[in-house]
Amino acid sequence: MNLPALADLLASRGLRLLPGSYAVPVELLVQLPDATIARFTARGTTLRLRSYSPDALTTIMIPAECGCGDHHPQTGPARETLSRYAVPLSDQAIDGELEFGWQHHEAGALRLADALPHFFTLVDVLRSRELIGVA
Repeated sequence: MNLPALADLLASRGLRLLPGSYAVPVELLVQLPDATIARFTARGTTLRLRSYSPDALTTIMIPAECGCGDHHPQTGPARETLSRYAVPLSDQAIDGELEFGWQHHEAGALRLADALPHFFTLVDVLRSRELIGVA
């Protein structure tokens, strides 16, 4: 599975894949239907989903290669990403060592297609906690 196919799959579920998502190692930035931003990472032996307020997104300008302005504009394209000052609203994790017996970096070695079931599990946990008012 690649990111464009993932974007289509997420769109069919009312989710939007945002720029700044990577397939290897898996790091997904997803906008949920309520505009909340979810960041899913697979690192070491941990699968983690953190949610952020919609205003945690910021735009950065990517500088041009030389920035001289003679043959390139001084600023490059804009890119939307999480602010480095963003504070998570919630944090859910799956401890792969406890759940699956992982010992080293198995989460970081997951392929995108193999990490997706864990992403959807954590999104479901996030949504169910929001429904009952638990942060």
